Amino acid sequence: MFTGIRRVVRAGFVGFWRSAYVSLASIFVMMVALFVIGSTMLIEQLLTSSLSTLQSKVDINVYFEPSAPQEEIDAVRKAVAALPDVAHVTYLSREDALQRYRERYQNNEIAMQALNELGENPLGATIAIQARETSQYESIARFLEEQRTQTAAQNPIIEDINYARNKESIDTLTSIIAAVERASFITMLVLLIAAVLISFNTIRLAIYTSREEIGIMRLVGASNTFIRGPFMLQGVMYGVISGVLALLILYPVLVWLGPRTELYFEFNLFTYFVGNFTYFFVTLVGIGVAIGLISSTLAVARYLRV
Repeated sequence: MFTGIRRVVRAGFVGFWRSAYVSLASIFVMMVALFVIGSTMLIEQLLTSSLSTLQSKVDINVYFEPSAPQEEIDAVRKAVAALPDVAHVTYLSREDALQRYRERYQNNEIAMQALNELGENPLGATIAIQARETSQYESIARFLEEQRTQTAAQNPIIEDINYARNKESIDTLTSIIAAVERASFITMLVLLIAAVLISFNTIRLAIYTSREEIGIMRLVGASNTFIRGPFMLQGVMYGVISGVLALLILYPVLVWLGPRTELYFEFNLFTYFVGNFTYFFVTLVGIGVAIGLISSTLAVARYLRV
């Protein structure tokens, strides 16, 4: 068995170097495909990080009446925090709201004079609600409107809910997230199909150029494994080499690009790549090997009738 495996491996390397130009062409195409796939993964992570930052800045603010009892405010806050769609609820008391107002308008004499003339705190407490997903804000807003309607019948405690003013921004962000996910999936799918087709044609060409040798091996009684094995090995070699080359090209590109993405997006692509190098290596090389195996298997099954 060991001797047979050694012969298959040797025949695979010999066939790889014998058709060097064809092999290089296939490796180049697969390398480009894997490079673009790796770039797409990085760009998707960059956009995801940027969208997460934007998403963290989008929320629903509930403004309570200044006269609202504290126990009723706490009841609404706890009810909202218990919703499965809610990720975080930030409470701002009347005193904290007044302090923020003073700090914000400390250089505005008219605003400070008007506040002093009132003689009391005109501001009510607020809660800022962040959803787990942007698409969940609408259901949270409906729940808040129900709470507002119930309390309004007795003693109104909710003065305003700013979801209507933020709805356009929330809907736009939701659409962008969905579009990025679809575009990334379609791009990767197209590139994978292209790489499989190129590798398939390369293996087919290698089988065609070796047809006389294959005929001789059949005559002397070579096993099907021995005939098929070298072509399968060549497909794996294409994938491994292409994946490694794609990583080697990505590295200097990210060295140059990383500080710029950190400047504009607050996310360093190079740091992320280095920190997750094992993941990228396994993913790209694994995809390359899978493409090579699939294409060689299809080519052998289609054009090598043994």
